[in-house]
Amino acid sequence: MALPADFTFSDPFNPTPNPALISDEARIQFWGDQARARLTWGVPFTEENTHSFKKPVSLGLDADGVEQFTIPKIKWFEGGKLNVAYNCVDRHVEAGRGNKTALLFEGEPGDREAISYAELQKRVAKATHGLEKLGVAKGDRVVIYLPVIPETIIFTLACARIGAIHSLVFGGFSAEALRFRVEDTGAKVLITTDGQNRRGSVVPVKVNADDACTGENKIEHIIVVDRTAGTAEARASVPWAQDRDVWYHELIANVPDTHEAPLHDAEDPLFIIYTSGTTGKPKGLVHTMGGYLTQTAYTHALLYDLLPDVEGEDGTRRPDELSTVNDPAKVESAVHWCTADLAWVTAHTYEIYGPLVNGVTEVIYEGTPNTPTFERHFEILERYKVTNYYTAPTLIRSLMGAFPQGPQAGKFDFSSIKLLGSVGESINPEAWHWLYTHIGGNNASFIDTWWQSETGSTVCSPRPHDPQFAPAGTYPDGAPRTSLKPGCATRAVPGISTRVVDEKGDPVETGTQGFIVVDKIGPSMARTVWGNPQRYLDSYWKHYGERGWFLAGDGAKQDAEGDTYILGRIDDVINISGHRLSTIEIESALITHETVIEAGVCPIEDELTGHQAVAFVTLSKAGNTLSTQELKTVLSEHIRHEIGPIAKPKDVVAVADIPKTRSGKITRRLLSQLYEGKALGDRSSLQNEEALDAIARVIAAH
Repeated sequence: MALPADFTFSDPFNPTPNPALISDEARIQFWGDQARARLTWGVPFTEENTHSFKKPVSLGLDADGVEQFTIPKIKWFEGGKLNVAYNCVDRHVEAGRGNKTALLFEGEPGDREAISYAELQKRVAKATHGLEKLGVAKGDRVVIYLPVIPETIIFTLACARIGAIHSLVFGGFSAEALRFRVEDTGAKVLITTDGQNRRGSVVPVKVNADDACTGENKIEHIIVVDRTAGTAEARASVPWAQDRDVWYHELIANVPDTHEAPLHDAEDPLFIIYTSGTTGKPKGLVHTMGGYLTQTAYTHALLYDLLPDVEGEDGTRRPDELSTVNDPAKVESAVHWCTADLAWVTAHTYEIYGPLVNGVTEVIYEGTPNTPTFERHFEILERYKVTNYYTAPTLIRSLMGAFPQGPQAGKFDFSSIKLLGSVGESINPEAWHWLYTHIGGNNASFIDTWWQSETGSTVCSPRPHDPQFAPAGTYPDGAPRTSLKPGCATRAVPGISTRVVDEKGDPVETGTQGFIVVDKIGPSMARTVWGNPQRYLDSYWKHYGERGWFLAGDGAKQDAEGDTYILGRIDDVINISGHRLSTIEIESALITHETVIEAGVCPIEDELTGHQAVAFVTLSKAGNTLSTQELKTVLSEHIRHEIGPIAKPKDVVAVADIPKTRSGKITRRLLSQLYEGKALGDRSSLQNEEALDAIARVIAAH
């Protein structure tokens, strides 16, 4: 990509020019180049990008009397045709890399399996034939309600191969949460297991699937994977609807292990993923094939150090951020582990599609992180010689609580780890330092990624081998090189850009909280909300959409060097006597105290100040020695010292667990509702719904 002769660095802390900061033409050309080079197209695309961002125009009232408006139209790589599954599997086999390990699976009970790309190709082909036997065709919806096992990835790719639209559901969700997704998608097939291994026990799951398929739905078949039964006698005890249900192993018993991959339009839907609803029901975001896979392939290569290196004038080396190809040696040596459940968008992008489209080896682990002990994660890191470890702040804090001083010296070998990553919420600096020191050996790169289900892939992150990890000095262009910034998302990845603005869209002052918007989007942006395009408009585009800015819903601030800090959801801001405080800021201060392992801070209404903060905390051994009043006194004084008296919590409540979504995000609105005795909003995306009842009992006795 040629740069204008008079180009100057708009982002002085990034020596590689971001095409989005040059011009729309450069940005679109950049993504077109990435799409052509990184993906195999059956039919080349003719139009790189078309979009329409205009003031919404009224379309009149719908049948329910609700006014409807025009919504933004976003299209990438029109005219192009490809097959996503072929790009993730077949082409690697055809290139002679069939013996390369694609999946390293470890089940919670200890069973293990290594699956090559050639074997994965055969299994995807058989699953595809199985779906077609049941009448699944292009455009049909398939809900996948499975744990983290190979079949989850196999069926995901089989759906992509056919052109069926998949929607993965966390295996720990209730029947009610599953029912909503089955009904909202209008799914034709549901895929589940007989049971799941969870925390050392076998949990029946088929009964949840059956409950979810009562009432109004379009389910014709339930495919059941034998995960825990193992014998014909045990399978006979699984609840069964004779004309509807089918065992997976029987479905594929006599089908071929080859399948010709059909071509699909770049803008055909690939999957529907549901976000937790702050108000109302969860939103089913729709991602499309060509755009999603292009940005996924590029950002995975960028962030997980697959790009070829370039050498700076000062002798330091870093990835060539504009490269359209990967370094074969880096691809061959990478062992990638994203710890997210496969139903979360993080795993869609950086555990299923990203690693596979780039041809690397990935680890998938079925169990919970503390089964049988928290050392299980350390064992997996060592056993599979993981090079890239991508996890959530929640898990890091849990490991930190179990091993404050890190794992026993010399007990585990983490020398394979080259890169650490964080996702889900802004990581507290204490947790950042713990992971960097005890798992990364003070030597690994650390990417602190910020993105959302809506954006489809990472928006902001430090880079692997980022110059911030090098000694202080200057960039090749003469700009100062910054030091480490734990908990900082730094800057946008190439091809997109962000800004922090106020409600009018004007830039906020340095250090002042504003709204982060993606003002130059990339091709992996969600196209609509399934069945409700007006909600897509209202949620993301109505405020700044005329300018083409996507409202992410998060607060942020920038430091004097232009780097971005994410401060949590806009509605997770506490306004105390006109002072706007981020809940994450208070939580970060709390977990630096020796009594606290994890903290969730929520706002409650106050007649005098507008809001007050209430802190819910899980306690360390030291914390459990204090009385309720002693704990409140100690932590209030700590907050006063760390932030100021304005942030002192009105109350401190010790609990056993804090409610979180499956992505590890603390549901602070539910904490507010529990404390104030209000009706609870949507909770279908919680991974630990049982925590709500326990907290309610603690509050009642508090």
